[in-house]
Amino acid sequence: MDHAPSPGRDSHAEHPVRAALLSTVRIPLRVWKAFRILHTVFLIIRAKERFLLLRPLPPDALKESILDLGVCFIKLAQVLATRADFFSPEYLAELRTIHDEVAPMPEADLEIMYRRAFGESPPFIWFDQRPIASASIGQVHAALLPGEVKVAVKIRRKNIEHRVRLDLRILRGLLFVFRPFFSRYTRNSLEAIIAEFAVMIVREADMAIELENLRRFKEKYSHIDVRLPDYYAEYSSSDALVMSFERGTRIDNVVALQAKGIDFERLVHKVIEFYTEQMLVQGFFHCDPHPGNLLVQDDGRLVLLDYGMVKRLPEHTRIAMIEYAKAAHDRDYDVYVAACKRLGVVAASAPEDEIREFAERMFSIFSNQNLSASSMQALALDVLDSMRDLPFKLPQEVIYVLRASALIEGLGTNFLDNYNGVKDILPVLVKNLDRALGEEARLFPNLKKELTSLPLTLRRIKTIITDLSDGSMRVRLNNETVEVLEVRIAKLLRPVVAGVGLILAAVFLQGASFQGHTTLAWICFLAGVLRLATCLR
Repeated sequence: MDHAPSPGRDSHAEHPVRAALLSTVRIPLRVWKAFRILHTVFLIIRAKERFLLLRPLPPDALKESILDLGVCFIKLAQVLATRADFFSPEYLAELRTIHDEVAPMPEADLEIMYRRAFGESPPFIWFDQRPIASASIGQVHAALLPGEVKVAVKIRRKNIEHRVRLDLRILRGLLFVFRPFFSRYTRNSLEAIIAEFAVMIVREADMAIELENLRRFKEKYSHIDVRLPDYYAEYSSSDALVMSFERGTRIDNVVALQAKGIDFERLVHKVIEFYTEQMLVQGFFHCDPHPGNLLVQDDGRLVLLDYGMVKRLPEHTRIAMIEYAKAAHDRDYDVYVAACKRLGVVAASAPEDEIREFAERMFSIFSNQNLSASSMQALALDVLDSMRDLPFKLPQEVIYVLRASALIEGLGTNFLDNYNGVKDILPVLVKNLDRALGEEARLFPNLKKELTSLPLTLRRIKTIITDLSDGSMRVRLNNETVEVLEVRIAKLLRPVVAGVGLILAAVFLQGASFQGHTTLAWICFLAGVLRLATCLR
């Protein structure tokens, strides 16, 4: 019987001076590789051939650089792989093959983290040093508790918090460099990706947070026929999480599942129902849904693993998503456009007729029963490409919803012929619409709620009137209004800045000494005055 790991030689142990020298070399090299990754993303999004004399990395080289950097960049690549509107099929094909699977940590590192998590008297009667799975944040080992209870022990890597925070500083610094060169809408999307990703990756590196996520999942979804692991809080900490050992077949192993007689249509429907419940009914969902985290037991029951990345959707976002999906189901394009703007998928100032045209074209593709899955995807990508200049955005809260949707779409197309995600997902939402909206969907509870809040409403009206009479009234603008104002102010300021710039150039040229400088100065001055006059009239 194998026992807890014994101390081994640390293959990464180095003399302090040598370690310092290697660190001096590694960090600049890491920054350079990170720069090339973001540089490539920038060129792809802007459809440019080169920037700063450099061409983008080809798809295979981009994947290799991401894998070399590990941790943050692997997770970031998995998020970027959802952006079919940004990347060509060649890049998407490589990004979608990036999995968070890395070499196990050295024996000495494992020993240090094991002792740090469980002390000098570990609770296990057996602990397998060979990991079942090894990822960039941590690795999972099989073990036995007293009573022959088999458990899975997830131990985080040594110094992972430091590595994560270093990579995030590099990413934010490079984004600051590239930020001025992105369009306003694209820039917002990328900032949202990195901002949301930064919060999630730091939380994922803490096993105590993962334990709490699992506890809340079991509390919220006990009514769903999906197996969620049991946890052992008394043995868990920020460094390790001890859970029940779950058996099953990976959900993407089609051959093995077919051999077990699994009903694929029922399985896909079960995944759709579970994620609809998470994202749109409860607003609390598992947002790292790669196939390695979903197992299928022999009786067809789903098992959900790995709770490091769990997200709560704000209520206004959840309701906007329901509205968005319902409008899509009913083909009510006016409501659909309004829901897009409330959700933040498109800018508030976006032209409604063009967004409506985009929606009509996309849904005519998705509703065509004669198209194969591959033809449907090709046509949808063509529409996205033709609408590339529309001000689409990616709000922070929607990033991981897209990842979950991509998983469902991927499973459906893998298991079923001519799978149509929109056709299959929307009826499930419509069926659960009352539950998703809660009391807001029912008339009498809503009337009761309004009547009981009437005194408070009258008090608020009185407060508003008092503030108006005292001149102390403050007005708060919603995000859509602020966004429209930003666009209009920027449009107004642009010619003003140009005019002032021309006048300053005239002043500079007046003091120059080359031939014709006076004439050129007068031209710049008059052009600047004319520019200001036309924009201020």
